[in-house]
Amino acid sequence: MQTEKQIRTFKGRRISITVLIALVPLVGLVAIPGAGGQVIGKSPSQAAKQGIPKEKETIPGLYVTAREAYEKWKAAPEKVKILDVRTPEEYIFIGHTAMAWNIPSNLQTYEWDAGKRRFPMKPNPDFVSQVMKVAKPDDTILVMCRSGGRSALAVNRLAEAGFKNVYNIIDGMEGDVVDDPESVFLGQRLKNGWKNSGLPWTYDVDPDRMLLPGSR
Repeated sequence: MQTEKQIRTFKGRRISITVLIALVPLVGLVAIPGAGGQVIGKSPSQAAKQGIPKEKETIPGLYVTAREAYEKWKAAPEKVKILDVRTPEEYIFIGHTAMAWNIPSNLQTYEWDAGKRRFPMKPNPDFVSQVMKVAKPDDTILVMCRSGGRSALAVNRLAEAGFKNVYNIIDGMEGDVVDDPESVFLGQRLKNGWKNSGLPWTYDVDPDRMLLPGSR
């Protein structure tokens, strides 16, 4: 009887071990806080899956290329708005899309920053209120800057203000820089973007489509 009891106990332990082993794969599906505030088992973000650089990621997580933005606007021009958040100088002298509203998210300053070796920009305090003059929170808005960085920040400002369908045009007006060391165009913004994708653009300015700080 004693031997039989030991065998049953041993079998009982084997059953317990088997159950635990069966549950191990399920544990990997549970989000468990790990070191450094990361989450173990968390799937990669949609932006990471699409290869979106960190500086171009947004809170809504909605992205289009310049070509996709043009097709989206062309399919429903009365419902889709293109917002160009570059400075007025960029909009005027580098060129722009005729259907875009120019509402700068940042303004150029003219005091040289020796540490950063540039003339820095400062946020436009009227940005969100100016956007609200041409768009509603549930409108589809496609946001463009030079190459997708400032537009990401602008998208986030709009998302925090209640706008829901705001896309970042990830390659912007001028596109990304050529990074091929063998190219004669190394460092120039000729890789993608609205101007390099064969899409329509112009130098002609319609002042009614420019909402600048303090205007109207």
